[in-house]
Amino acid sequence: MSEPLAPLTDALLEAAVRAGADAADAIAVDGTSLSIGVRAGALEQAERSEGVEIGLRVMVGPRQACVSASDTRPETLREMAERAVAMARLAPEDPTIGLADPSQLSVVRDGRALDMSDPGADPDPAALEEAARRAEAAALAVAGVSQVQSASAGFSRRRIHLAATNGFSGGYERSDHGLGCVAITGEGLGMERDYFGDGRNHAADLMTPEEVGRIAGERTVARAGARKPKTGAFPVIYDERISSGLVGHLLAATNGSAIARGASWARDLLGETVLPKGLSLIEDPHRPRTSGSKPFDAEGLPTARRAIVEDGVLTGWTLDLATARKLGMASTANASRGTSSPPSPSVGNVALTQGETDLAGLMAEMGTGLLITSMIGSSINPTTGDYSRGASGFWVQNGEIAYPVNECTVAGNLRDMLRTIRPANDARAHLSRVVPSLLVEGLTLAGA
Repeated sequence: MSEPLAPLTDALLEAAVRAGADAADAIAVDGTSLSIGVRAGALEQAERSEGVEIGLRVMVGPRQACVSASDTRPETLREMAERAVAMARLAPEDPTIGLADPSQLSVVRDGRALDMSDPGADPDPAALEEAARRAEAAALAVAGVSQVQSASAGFSRRRIHLAATNGFSGGYERSDHGLGCVAITGEGLGMERDYFGDGRNHAADLMTPEEVGRIAGERTVARAGARKPKTGAFPVIYDERISSGLVGHLLAATNGSAIARGASWARDLLGETVLPKGLSLIEDPHRPRTSGSKPFDAEGLPTARRAIVEDGVLTGWTLDLATARKLGMASTANASRGTSSPPSPSVGNVALTQGETDLAGLMAEMGTGLLITSMIGSSINPTTGDYSRGASGFWVQNGEIAYPVNECTVAGNLRDMLRTIRPANDARAHLSRVVPSLLVEGLTLAGA
């Protein structure tokens, strides 16, 4: 990861202009990743990847095209630019494309203030293997765990640099450390499994392998003897480990791309109530040591804290420059992109207002219903919000866990579901999506 990225993006832009582009932006990503997996105390899998990827977007009038490569030789850059310009001249016209005006660009050009890159040395494979072995041993030490399906440890580090012919040039670095464990209880058709994992930007913040393995084992043993729940209409709690997915459906529905296509159940809800009064959904791209943080977006605009939902009311869409122009609005600086595609709107860090009670208090409030800890598959109509998903978890009776459940389906409508949610106070603050356990009324369960 020693190759300078700014000269690469500058060379791409220069080649694009020489090839006939009216405007262009370029991105370079230098990354390395290492993943180690163990099983039954032996090394099962070891993967390492490293390299530089580059991407170029050119604009010729109201037309654009994108190309990418992993070869950084000068002749490749020239060929990329010529190919991209030729493709753009044949592309359909789109009056909404275009770079940001220089006056809109972020003055922050690096990510030092976000502290996303671990200054320590990259871990070696032996250290990751040892961590995975320790997690596996901790899970196996939990009474009732019959085997560990997998225990893994990984690390990655990425540098990103973005430049454009409007004068923007900036980049940042991010590291990620991770540990995970999947354990199994029971035998044959009576097998049940569960997992736990932790991921952080800095190794010093990572949970110990023993903690990760123990929690995975305890979660798994709690699922022994799972059976189907009752069929009917019941309240449901989405456990904190999967509750962010429910909020994710709202983020998808308020994405500018879906709104511009008219393919969203939230298309007529701007300025309307989408969550209970008192709840807000806040995006904060500047949280330190958080993987979803960004000093600027993929079009060079300054990122900033914003309320997507404030006191229950939807305040705006998630927009990049193109979707904002289509809707007659201003970008919310949410452009995201890879090396092979143009920018598109995407949300990073979000946090939902937390409640005043813990998960046990939320179950007591629910009385009888389903606590979901895992979801399988998805059948969601993005236009109507009709929702149906496979689920497993625990049946709650009189506010207490009665028995584990599996092989059931929960169904409802997202518009109605989100307006009834009641949050606990158990969200993990270091995650990109800080969402507590959520109690939802009026869902239909299909079980036994």
